[in-house]
Amino acid sequence: MIRLALRAAALAALIAGGVILWQRLAPPPPAPPLPPLTEQIDRIEIDKGQRLLTVFKGGEALRTYPIGLGRSPEGPKTQQGDGRTPEGTFRIDRRNPNSKFNLSLGIDYPQPQHVAQARANGVSPGGDIFIHGQPNAVKGLRTLPGDWTAGCIAVADNVIEELWRITPIGTEVVIRP
Repeated sequence: MIRLALRAAALAALIAGGVILWQRLAPPPPAPPLPPLTEQIDRIEIDKGQRLLTVFKGGEALRTYPIGLGRSPEGPKTQQGDGRTPEGTFRIDRRNPNSKFNLSLGIDYPQPQHVAQARANGVSPGGDIFIHGQPNAVKGLRTLPGDWTAGCIAVADNVIEELWRITPIGTEVVIRP
């Protein structure tokens, strides 16, 4: 009888210790999801070094999202195929709901100065730079990690769906190193 009581006490102590340890070491619960943005934005800022995209309305930062960039993100885009994401001030100039990625917002690259610089170097400046979601082959399944695009800005599918709703043609896009 004493042996059974000792086993029960040891089991209770073990469970209590496990609960206490779990409370101290367990990861915090995830933050509740933010309410969706509903008003149109007027500016997007992309910080290549920090891998962040921030949306603004009237100078106020509304939300920041993680991004992936071109496979060779250091420095500005200088030619087609260099795997770099352009740097500078641009505008959203087109929307493609039928992209090979989950939605895409086109950026007006190349601009005349990019074309002139590329011509002077005997190369093409490239083009078709977009903010887009994940490849349709993985749509809704996962977000690819790291820098994997040909020079675009990649975001999670839920992020591009929110950006799609709030980003009108003409929105300013500033891309910093």
